[in-house]
Amino acid sequence: MAADYYEILEIARDADAKTIKASYRKLALAYHPDRNPGDAGAEEKFKSINEAYAVLSDPDKRSRYDRYGSVEEGIPMGSDIFDIFASVFGGGMAGAMSGRQRGRGHAGEDLEVRLEVTLEQARAGETVQVGVQRYASCEHCHGERAEPGSSGKETCARCRGAGQVRGQAQSLFGTVITSRTCPDCGGEGQVITHPCTVCDGRGRMFKDDDVDVALPRGIDGGYRLRIPHAGNAGTDGGLAGDLYVYIEMAPHPLFKREGDELHYHLDVGLAQAALGASFEIPTLDGQERLDVPAGTQPATQFRLRGKGMPRLREPGSGDFVITTNVVVPERLTAEARELLEAYAVEAGEQVDDHETVVEKVRNFFGRRKERRAAPSEAADPAN
Repeated sequence: MAADYYEILEIARDADAKTIKASYRKLALAYHPDRNPGDAGAEEKFKSINEAYAVLSDPDKRSRYDRYGSVEEGIPMGSDIFDIFASVFGGGMAGAMSGRQRGRGHAGEDLEVRLEVTLEQARAGETVQVGVQRYASCEHCHGERAEPGSSGKETCARCRGAGQVRGQAQSLFGTVITSRTCPDCGGEGQVITHPCTVCDGRGRMFKDDDVDVALPRGIDGGYRLRIPHAGNAGTDGGLAGDLYVYIEMAPHPLFKREGDELHYHLDVGLAQAALGASFEIPTLDGQERLDVPAGTQPATQFRLRGKGMPRLREPGSGDFVITTNVVVPERLTAEARELLEAYAVEAGEQVDDHETVVEKVRNFFGRRKERRAAPSEAADPAN
């Protein structure tokens, strides 16, 4: 879901670094999980505050966010919100407020999906659903992998619960101490003795889900939205991965989008262009009346101000641009042809002789017949 980091930190868009840090300190303390035990809403708010600070406190990330409205530049993969907290408050205070041991667990994988969006959906900023195939936490063991109600986990005998095994080796420089992930428990510190009977100890099940995606008003194709924790589920208390949604714009039958402008081609007849006419123009807001003045030339553009697409994360909207396409008729009735020829004579325009082959043959034989009939007609008076 797209996030407004300035709104999350309760600051103005032109806030300086000092203001950003001060607001972060106040909010982080207020929503810290240790001050709000058991409050899932406060914990989620604390994560959002840290994500917003991770972007706005970095000049490069903040610049990209301000320019593109990107929400993908949050907390880098592998970092920890408590590390950010400690960098601002100092290790002592952060440690005092984070005395609980962070669970090891296995975080879920990030997923990617493409979403085709209509002009109408992008313009309104609708919430649309996208189908996702992902691993969800097992409803029986809730991702713990062990059978509920049993002593399904035991402390790893090799690492004694540390999750790491240490070794030493001799080198030219003396004894070298090494540390690596325990091969028996995979760093968990525990081993599964009674696996979950539903998921066979995997902790998650594959399923098809629908995920809600809130579109920022005016979003265009090519943008990527990040939905936190909508990817694959984690196990043993690990967080779910994120879902990255790549936006593609569906073609519209009437309009073409160019940035925040919408373009529409209007067919105008010869007489309408020369004499002027009124048209009903379809827009995303309904029909709009357009008066085309006399003498309008091909490819003339008219603008309906503010009838285009909303500017992404900025006030205002683009224009609705109408381009005239003067249509020349391919077939003319005899009467229409006479009128056009009369106009050409009046305007002094030289036009080609468009007499058809059939007309030329008919006229040729007609003239021969007239010539043959002329002598007999001349002899009649003498008779």
